[in-house]
Amino acid sequence: MVEERSKLRPIDNMESDGSPRRSLRKAIIKASGAPVISEIKRKSPSSGIIRPNVDVAEVSKAMANGGSVGISVLTEPKYFDGRLNFVPIVRKATSLPVLRKDFIVDKYQLYESSEVGADAVLLIAEVLNGSLSEFVEKARDLGIESLVEVSTEEQVDLAIEAEPDFVGINNRDLATMDIDLSRTERLAGRIPDHMITISESGIGNASDVRRMLEAGADAVLVGTSIMSSSDIEIKIQELRLEGMEWSK
Repeated sequence: MVEERSKLRPIDNMESDGSPRRSLRKAIIKASGAPVISEIKRKSPSSGIIRPNVDVAEVSKAMANGGSVGISVLTEPKYFDGRLNFVPIVRKATSLPVLRKDFIVDKYQLYESSEVGADAVLLIAEVLNGSLSEFVEKARDLGIESLVEVSTEEQVDLAIEAEPDFVGINNRDLATMDIDLSRTERLAGRIPDHMITISESGIGNASDVRRMLEAGADAVLVGTSIMSSSDIEIKIQELRLEGMEWSK
């Protein structure tokens, strides 16, 4: 799939969208209340169809109005019904930084991300392994922040060596799809203080958010519970623990 796209549109023919990048790192540090990255997710392997045919622009506006520090956009089509063109739609609809969340396996995808205006990308340590540092460096060269996702102690060490902008702890076991919030509690303390730690997956309510922050996370990334909510703005306000200050 990536190889086909690279032949149709070679890197030499690609250009950055040219707009100033928005820093998700700065947004998290400056957040009032618990920093919540809201995720646009139409379906997933674990939850099935969540919010099909959603109006991406309208949902992203609701996420911004609810107080999100950034918006994660799933662009993988097969398992998540995502589209790459969701990124510029969200960027046009809001002033928030946008994270492209996909299975990044080729540096070509980083150039794609730059072209559509992504401010950050997800890089999965388990997928990239020894190539992780190269991908973080290339993203940085393109002006894109990197969220490196980990799920084990060994992957945390790999992430630290790569020096990304964020380390994301995935509470979901990708083999069984089981959720275990204690994974953040177990791994967050291994991540240096100068790195932003984000807890991902399985966060459904304010109690979960509080638990993750107390475990050492600096922010949470929430998709399913927000997208399945009848009122996205109110749900995000609940998750933000309004009135409480959380900072690195």
